[in-house]
Amino acid sequence: MIQAKEALVLLLAGGVGSRLNILVQNRAKPAVPFGGIYRIIDFSMSNVVNSGLKKVGVLTQYKPLSLMSHLSSGEAWDLTGRSRGVKILPPRTGSKESDWYKGTADAIRRNIDFIESNPTDEVLILSGDHIYHMDFDAMIEYHRSKKADVTVAMMVVPKSQMHQFGSGITDEHNRIIDWEEKPKNPRTNLASMGIYVFDRQYLLNALTRDKNEVDFGMHILPHAITHDNTFAYPFYGYWRDVGTIQAYWEANMDIIRKDSGISPEKWHIRTNVEAEERLADRPPVRFGNKPQIQCSLISSGCNIQGTVVNSVLSPGVVVEKGAVVRNSILFSDCVVQRGAVVDLAIFDKRVQIGEGALVGTGSNHDIPNRQHPKHLYTGITLLGKAVEVPAGMKVGRNCIINSYCRQDAFPVGEIGDGDSLFPDGEIS
Repeated sequence: MIQAKEALVLLLAGGVGSRLNILVQNRAKPAVPFGGIYRIIDFSMSNVVNSGLKKVGVLTQYKPLSLMSHLSSGEAWDLTGRSRGVKILPPRTGSKESDWYKGTADAIRRNIDFIESNPTDEVLILSGDHIYHMDFDAMIEYHRSKKADVTVAMMVVPKSQMHQFGSGITDEHNRIIDWEEKPKNPRTNLASMGIYVFDRQYLLNALTRDKNEVDFGMHILPHAITHDNTFAYPFYGYWRDVGTIQAYWEANMDIIRKDSGISPEKWHIRTNVEAEERLADRPPVRFGNKPQIQCSLISSGCNIQGTVVNSVLSPGVVVEKGAVVRNSILFSDCVVQRGAVVDLAIFDKRVQIGEGALVGTGSNHDIPNRQHPKHLYTGITLLGKAVEVPAGMKVGRNCIINSYCRQDAFPVGEIGDGDSLFPDGEIS
């Protein structure tokens, strides 16, 4: 009998993730930095290798270069060798958006030759943009014990959030007997995690049955539930979809909260230390004479002379004397100069905050961003890659400072709550 570790993994990593706004201007959502030293995709990749699985196909599409550079040969996850490996499956599409994958099932269908060239009993399909810890080997064994055609990993979520997920109605044996995709009035609180185990031949048949069936949640699963053996695999651990700015911020904060359930070190999450950030070459953290640090994650190569509270700092961040960083997430090589204050903000790489500047100032969190009111509405301010905030500048709540805004793009004095600034100096 083929063991679970020989199942084939297909990892969907081509999503745009547009609700993450400027964090995905230059990278795919799974490549967004997370938790100081990681990328979002590290969690799925590490779950794969920690479950004993050996062959992975990664389906890319939207701005894949950063992701492909990070995955490299797969060596960081011990996925190199004769019997193991990571295969990057680039989009087989034209230049028009209409040529892109039309859905999750369509993406798998266009790479059906990869499945056919790697014969196994099961195919495990994952998303590369979730934060979680899961034993896929146990799920595959459960799938076999049920003699299932399809098994869907599912977990309980508040009914108020069910409109974001596919939901399954199950019987007393965990067989899924009905399905609702992103229901407005849910009949259950059991949500799909976007993790599927398919019998390989069943998947091939389903993908060739009707090419208009482009999505697993909308098409493949409802058909399977009606005609075949489809089961729910109950999951009770930590799992977060970090597809919004608020969810992304909260999941990062979970790392520094006690008893939140997330622990990348205990989960043995791996990352590519030889990638762009060059983690392996970073020196130890440096602290000044009287730094004040509370409930924060400080990565290697940081230089902390000021105050850091309830924040997550990636490698190479500098907080100068008299500067304060609170409730924030700073990507690699950001600099907060003397006397500046950063509160409730997310910075992309190489942001520089001038002396005495205030980012995330004021107590009014209720004015959403005017350009993207559904992205920023809780007070978080976003600064894109390589932004340079002038000395003494004030930036309000729910603001977006787009990538590569230099000092001469800023107005005199202040960026108001909910405003967005562009490199040409336009404010909207």
